[in-house]
Amino acid sequence: MRPRTDRGRVLLVLALALAVTVFTATVPLLRGFFDLRVYYGTVHTWAHHGGRIYDYRVPGTMYGFTYPPFAAVAMLPLALLGRTSAIVASLLVNLAALAVILRILAGPGWRRHGWYRWSLCLCLLALFEPLRDTFSFGQVNLVLLALVLADCRLLATGRERWAGAGIGLAAAVKLTPALFIGLLLLAGRRRAAGVATAVAVAATALAAWADPRASRFYWTEALWDTGRVGRLDYVSNQSLQGVLARLGEPGRALWASAVLLTLCVWAWRSRRAVRAGDWTAAFALTGAAACLVSPITWVHHLVWLLPSFAVLLRTGHPRIAGALYAVLCTSVVWLWFDGASGIGGFLGSNTYTWITLGLLLGLPAGQPRLIRLPTARSTSTMAAAPSPESPATTAVPGQAEAARVDVAAATTGAVVTDGCRDLTRNPSSEPTGSTCPAASKPQSSSSRASWYTVNPPPA
Repeated sequence: MRPRTDRGRVLLVLALALAVTVFTATVPLLRGFFDLRVYYGTVHTWAHHGGRIYDYRVPGTMYGFTYPPFAAVAMLPLALLGRTSAIVASLLVNLAALAVILRILAGPGWRRHGWYRWSLCLCLLALFEPLRDTFSFGQVNLVLLALVLADCRLLATGRERWAGAGIGLAAAVKLTPALFIGLLLLAGRRRAAGVATAVAVAATALAAWADPRASRFYWTEALWDTGRVGRLDYVSNQSLQGVLARLGEPGRALWASAVLLTLCVWAWRSRRAVRAGDWTAAFALTGAAACLVSPITWVHHLVWLLPSFAVLLRTGHPRIAGALYAVLCTSVVWLWFDGASGIGGFLGSNTYTWITLGLLLGLPAGQPRLIRLPTARSTSTMAAAPSPESPATTAVPGQAEAARVDVAAATTGAVVTDGCRDLTRNPSSEPTGSTCPAASKPQSSSSRASWYTVNPPPA
């Protein structure tokens, strides 16, 4: 039933794009670029009015800047833009980051999919709740994911000289990507881990030089105050801490035990993936683990699961990938916005956490995509024995050398993974506006829109 002509394909893509647009405009509320308003207002107050980075609040709320000081330094170009220009810039930057992510995850054969498959892929991505929330909030998660996956690409292709720089920058903007430095250490990539650490420290030092007072406040007070970010039991918090908080178990000991167990599973599975040369799976597992162990993982942070879906598709599990992806498009957790009592509430309100945990436990790791190299014994390439009817032919220069390379590859177990040759020896005032009126509590996916903080003062 798939269209067989270009005209049919174009009509199908246009119909899907229209359906996605209607769905996005009617089912989930647009977020009014709420987080972008935080960034924009913070930077303008800091750069133009001499205000403090962590004193700014979006008018009518208690929501302010919660990232490390270097994030504010990196966002200083917003001080040169107007409100509408900042929104346009946010959309363009996120689109560029998404393009980089898809290019890396698709591998070197990305062109073979053609415009039709890529168009269908973009329509499906537009339904993904974490992704559409990232765009609608004006968030930075896609940029950070692109930086981290750039290092994945460098490691997978053996170009390790600058590997780690992207992870270091991402960790300086937001603390969660620092777990990828742990992955580099597990993999024995000490140079890359050193580069990542040096870049993160240098960026943090730059921010301390730019605003010593803000840096001192963040690292001594704001970092340890989770109340600045929001309620731990809020339904959008799809981390292990969120699960425990909704159970009424705010104790740090239980959470620390759950985090330690999660990190042990992550270390075991990631190390196995790295040993097999499957860097994409290792980075996917690390992204899932980071979402679980972070004290607060809002729904839009789950864009870190995108590499996991790429791994599922690559390893021949499209039905599992499709089922999990479909659930993450439904905004199902918001059905328990008012409360999560009972067994149904416990299971339903934590649906995205269960998916993340399932990916950490069951994602195929250590199974790189194999492109078998032809050998000298291959029936498709081995020359036939000469006969009167089929006389011997003269060898073309270079063919013998290619055959010797193929034999060596078969003997050593060389494989090609993720588009690179893996020589594994084992074969095995309100500061901003928005394009649409922002809901007063933009975090919700229902008419009862919600937000990160508790009981905001009246506007």
